[in-house]
Amino acid sequence: MKYCSHCSATVELIIPEGDSLPRYVCTTCHVIHYQNPKMVVGCIPEWEDKILLCRRAIEPRKGWWTLPAGFMENNETLHQAAARETLEEANARVEIGDLYTVYSLPHISQVYFLFRARLLDLDFSPGIESLDVKLLSEQDIPWDDIAFRVIHDPLRRYFEERSAGKLGFHMGVIDRPRND
Repeated sequence: MKYCSHCSATVELIIPEGDSLPRYVCTTCHVIHYQNPKMVVGCIPEWEDKILLCRRAIEPRKGWWTLPAGFMENNETLHQAAARETLEEANARVEIGDLYTVYSLPHISQVYFLFRARLLDLDFSPGIESLDVKLLSEQDIPWDDIAFRVIHDPLRRYFEERSAGKLGFHMGVIDRPRND
């Protein structure tokens, strides 16, 4: 950040009085510009025993597989964000269920929320951010080509728990990605 969004003057990175972290502060109007983590929201869309996955058409990890997820927008709820991202990436309509995982990724200042979801029908197709979308059984998932650890790990756990007949809620931290 170089300029103040309030008055266009330059900003400097300092620790404001009474604070403990460096913040961008305007040198003229003294507005403090806080930077907070981004929320990424998505879901695990189910149809019978299968999960809907999207093959990414954008970087990072273009061509790799993921669950439908993306950045939450202002003025929407977590449920709305998960449903919107699924519609945008897979042209799929879902009923959002329980929250399944929350992962903090402090190294990139993101927090991931993944919900369980039920596909409402089989009318899906690649959205603008997807090269392909497929409904896959556990054994057909391209595990070595899952784009991000924050998707891979909860999806693995999901299948393990579903097989055991007990789906729970999980929180975790991914300090560093596995080659992400």
